[in-house]
Amino acid sequence: MSLEERAKATAKNIEGKGQEAIGNITGDPKDKAEGQAKQAESEVKHAVEDMKDTVKKNID
Repeated sequence: MSLEERAKATAKNIEGKGQEAIGNITGDPKDKAEGQAKQAESEVKHAVEDMKDTVKKNID
């Protein structure tokens, strides 16, 4: 498990939520979409880290 990678993914998720919120407030669909994309990217990174953990547990 890479704690550093999980922290980066969490930061990306928070950034995405903020950007999406700004897009909602300002009515800018581009900001909203980019924020949602960052959140999706964060979810994928977390899933990859989860898979790494599972593989490592099975090997040990």
